[in-house]
Amino acid sequence: MNTADRFRTAVEKGELAALDDLFTDDIRFYSPVKFTPFEGKPMVLGLFGVLLRTFENFRYIGDHTGTAETHADPTSTPSAVLLFRAEVNGREIHGIDLLHFASDGRIKEFTVMVRPLSAVQTLSAAVLAGLVADGLVPAQP
Repeated sequence: MNTADRFRTAVEKGELAALDDLFTDDIRFYSPVKFTPFEGKPMVLGLFGVLLRTFENFRYIGDHTGTAETHADPTSTPSAVLLFRAEVNGREIHGIDLLHFASDGRIKEFTVMVRPLSAVQTLSAAVLAGLVADGLVPAQP
């Protein structure tokens, strides 16, 4: 089973611990609501803990593989796109997870894109509340 399949299985089963081996130590996670990435395995695993609690009825509905440039490196790397559907506080979300892989097969960069705007706004508020509750970011004034 390749990394994308292992990632998909871990997320669908809500198994946060299984993600630890799949991420590089310096992983970067690009969110649809924050310009700068979340960086480093501890922060990204914390974020996934929040996401796994926040999404309802999460399911992957398709995938594509190929190559793509990362944000930090213009060299094309192996990548996978996983299409998903979910709900957050009653709002339906359509999205994609774009995974870029390091030479050892682990995920080194992760980008999420979601729609529609109303769902992005609902997701943003829910994730921020979870990050604050878990002590991963300070409360907003």
